[in-house]
Amino acid sequence: MKKWKLICVYFAFLSPSLVSAQTPADALALQQQGKLAEAAAAWRTFTQHNPKDAAAFAAWGVVLSKEEKYQEAVPAYKKALALNPKLPGIQLNLGIAEFKQGRFQQALAPLRAALTADPQSTQARTLLGLSFYGAKRFAEAVTQLKPVAELDPDNTELHRVLAQSCLWAKDSCALEEYRRILQQNPDSPPAHMLLGEALDGLGRTPEAIEEFQTAVKAAPHEPNINFGLGFLYWKQHQYEDAKTAFNNELAIDPNQAQALAYLGDIAMKSNNAENAVNLLKKAAQLKPDLRIVHADLGAIYMEQKRYPDALAALQRAIQLDPAQPDTHFRLGRLHQAMGNAAAAQREFAKVHELHKKAEDDVLEKMSGAPPPLPTQK
Repeated sequence: MKKWKLICVYFAFLSPSLVSAQTPADALALQQQGKLAEAAAAWRTFTQHNPKDAAAFAAWGVVLSKEEKYQEAVPAYKKALALNPKLPGIQLNLGIAEFKQGRFQQALAPLRAALTADPQSTQARTLLGLSFYGAKRFAEAVTQLKPVAELDPDNTELHRVLAQSCLWAKDSCALEEYRRILQQNPDSPPAHMLLGEALDGLGRTPEAIEEFQTAVKAAPHEPNINFGLGFLYWKQHQYEDAKTAFNNELAIDPNQAQALAYLGDIAMKSNNAENAVNLLKKAAQLKPDLRIVHADLGAIYMEQKRYPDALAALQRAIQLDPAQPDTHFRLGRLHQAMGNAAAAQREFAKVHELHKKAEDDVLEKMSGAPPPLPTQK
């Protein structure tokens, strides 16, 4: 482990006069005895008297890390680096300390530096990839995790994180990873769901439907599977099939807000405004931050000439997701109907700015956010 190498390297940086001093020897002896708190105190005292000794600060950081006091270890490592940027192993240790605190963005720079110093370091590359994942920079996570995963085909957790990175990056490597999982357990409903999410994210929605159908057959009462299948049908405008799937989801969980919302949307598209409003309002009570609920209520209220209610609903929908051009278009039409030509023009201009509509996919609807990293020991 680099931490112990660091401690051993310590003496190489001490002047001859300090090697004979008792404090470093005492600190090392205390570490070897497992008395970490006492060792940390000894290193702290030594650095107070030797504020230019980079290796002493590094050794102090190591002991604090062994105590899992990562927040305190970080400034010790940074001080060591400031005194001696070429001190071996400190960038890696600093990156680990940031990573252990869940400070993934802060971990990137030292882990990059550690990998640059030692391009063959699997540890540095893995931690860098996991930090990119934690920072939600999924394409970069794929770049780092792919080579280490190939070297460790039996590391299930590593391949899972790689698969999720591929999925959120909308990279076709997700298919390869999830098919690997399916080969290991071909009857796994979650694996079929994940493969379906990957296919849908790549624009292969009909194939995604097949995977979700398989998952539903294997586990018809598993929460969210029926909703996922219904959402895929809804995307394909197969509204009757979608209604069946959403109602199956509600039979499992009557308070599944998204199923209610999309049933409301289907009712609106079927010109059943009363039923649509009831479903959409119930969904809003359960989950107030569903954009489709407010967008659809705004559209219905506009048709009913309830302009103040429509304005409030559409503005809320835009607040939840300002990148959806359809809501801006509806708001533009509403402003026209209310006689506010300037506001209408602003909204139509935004529609043109948002020329490339970001299409929702089943991953976003079912997951909302990528799963957390596995617990790091």
